[in-house]
This record gives sequence, structure tokens and C-alpha cells, in this order.
Amino acid sequence: MGLFKRLFGTKNTDIIDSPEKLLALFSSFGMSAAGINITPANAMQIATVYGCVRVLAESVGMLPLNLMKQNGRQKEKDSKNDLYWRMQNGPNDYMTAQEFKELIMVHLCLRGNHYSFINRSSTGKVLELLPLAPHCVEPKLNDDWTVQYKVTFAKGNQRTLDASEILHLRLFTVDGLNGLSPISYGRHAMGLAKATETHGSKLFANAARPSGGFKTEKSLTDPQFNRLKDQFSDYSGENALKNLILEGGLEWFQTTMSSEDAQFLETRKYQRSEICGLYRVPPHMVADLEKATFSNIEHQSLDFVQHSLMPYLTRIEQRFDKDLLKSDKTRYFKFNANALLRGAMKDRAEFYGKLVNLGALSPNDVREYEDMNPRENGDIYLTPSNMLIDGKLPETQK
Repeated sequence: MGLFKRLFGTKNTDIIDSPEKLLALFSSFGMSAAGINITPANAMQIATVYGCVRVLAESVGMLPLNLMKQNGRQKEKDSKNDLYWRMQNGPNDYMTAQEFKELIMVHLCLRGNHYSFINRSSTGKVLELLPLAPHCVEPKLNDDWTVQYKVTFAKGNQRTLDASEILHLRLFTVDGLNGLSPISYGRHAMGLAKATETHGSKLFANAARPSGGFKTEKSLTDPQFNRLKDQFSDYSGENALKNLILEGGLEWFQTTMSSEDAQFLETRKYQRSEICGLYRVPPHMVADLEKATFSNIEHQSLDFVQHSLMPYLTRIEQRFDKDLLKSDKTRYFKFNANALLRGAMKDRAEFYGKLVNLGALSPNDVREYEDMNPRENGDIYLTPSNMLIDGKLPETQK
């Protein structure tokens, strides 16, 4: 902590204390084809974008990230290492582990990059990870293929840091250095969603689509028009269903939804599906159950873990290994995604039963997966009788 304070003077790297920083925070990623500037701030105002980012962030945030130690074929949690407890209790003194993992995902989903300052001791030990605002960090690849980061801190202070001082997580990239921003590359889809949302809001705010109207072939006198206007204004609330008293040949007609209105609703549905596709989030996870059934939701949820979350999990694991563990080849970070992969109790029982009968798992292994305490004599691995030779194990046969 002392080293970081001496270098930068503060831990809060996202203080908005000038118009320039406020502009940078809400900086546009480009004009969409719908004529609307899309920024991380207003993109999150789109319900589907907010829902997708929240689903991804909370799904990753709740998964345990363990520091593992490998000795030959033996693998175990390295609970004696300080980094293990950093990942369990929080990377710094003001964030929990879940909040930090959620912040990583929010930065990746909105900006395509996450940066954290690695605060080390004089011996190189990682003391804490301090997240930086993505718009305040500019990575640069030097001619000698080393990477440096120009970081703008509070009050406009700037420092150039080496790659060893920055934890940089990125989405897939075209230059090997900068992650591609989903907001930037999906701005046209989000701009159309924003445009239709704004159009719908103004439609209701201005009462642009009345439920009906009056028609007549005659011209109303000013007293008739004013009397009709005053009478009709009273037909609201409890009086909405009262009978109208018409005069001057007036007839009431009911309006129906036009083809333009129907197309407007279809456009909103399509944009919702397109944004879900951009983030690879099943529609039912953002409350779109139109095409969901009881038979396919479980499979969609498993598909979400395998094809949506796993790329993020492996990306985070490998970057943590590279930036935090350096040359230590005996340790690695690993997410425990078993909780998300669990099916129904009947399916789990059949799965565990087959693995126990095959000798792949012991009863205590199963109990550990189910968060249960081990039982006595539960570390036995069975060998099916059809795998014995003359009724004996291969190593005991003579």
C-alpha cells in the first residue's frame, strides 16, 4: 500500500473531477446507423443490454476462483498461499471477491478490456489488485515487443507502467493487445434498439395513438366543438366507460393497430434477440420466454455455461496465471463451475452412480461435490468384476 501511495497518492483511480474526465467516461463509440451515439452509459439503459451484462457478471462473480497446486498427478487447493485468500476474501481492502469478478465482467462486456494495478511488495509478492477505469488506460506495444501502459490518475496525473505492474484482461483481439469492445462493434444493433425504445416512449408520452375518434360530414359550430371537447375530457378514470352524448351527426369510430405498429413491435423483439446473440445469452435468462419450453430451458442453461461462460472463465484463468504467478509452473488458477453444471437430482444421482461403479469416483468424492462432509471408509475406489482377470486385479495376478 505504501508503495502505491508514494507513486500515485490515491487508490481511487476513477474520480470524475473535471469535464474532460466526464466526457471520457461517456465517450461515444461511434454514431449508429439509426443516428444515435452509443456509449457504455446509454447502452446500459437498454433493458436487454443491462440484462445480458448483469447475467454474465453475476454468473462469473458467484463462481469460486481457487489457486491450485499440482504435484505430479496430484492436485489440491493451495490454501496456504496468500493469493488463494485474496481470491476468496477480496483482492483489496474495499472490494469482495464477487464484486471484483463482477467488475471484470462489466468492463469486458462494455469496453472489451479490464485493467488492474498489481501492488507488489519489494520482494515481488502480490499485496492487492486495484481496478482501473478502462478509459483511463492506454496500452502501447514498443518496438522491442514489450508492452507499457499509460495510466491517467486522479487530478490528471499520468504514469507509464510496465506490463508486470498491470493485470490486463481482454476479449478477442485483432492486434494482440486491445480487446474488441462489444458496444463499439454492436452499436448499430443497439442504436436501433435505442431508437425504437425512444420512439415507443414518445408515442405514449404524447398520446400519439388515440383509441378512437369522431367523424361527421357536417361542420361543427364553435359552441358545439367546445362543448364536445369539455364533455370528452371528463371521460377518464372512473368515467371512462360512460355513454357519450353525440350531436351534429357525429359518429364514434374505433382505431386498430396498424401494420406500422405491428412492425414496430416486431423490430423491438428482433433487436432483443440480436443483442442476446451479441452477448451469447439465452433469451430466457433476460426474461424473454416467448420461445422457451420446459424441455429446452435446462439444455439452454447448460449451453450457456459451456459456450458463453467458459470462454470468459478460461480467459480470466490464463491471464491470472500469466500476470500473477509469472514463472511458477506448479500453481494455476481454476474456476469451480460444477455448481452451474448440476442438473436435476435424478440426473446427478445417475451420473455419480455410474462413475462410482466404474471406480472413477469414491463416495467421498461425490460427497465433496455435493458440499457434504466425508464419511469414514469413504475413500474406496471400486473395480467392476468384469475388469478382473481370473477374479484378481491385474497387478496382483501371478
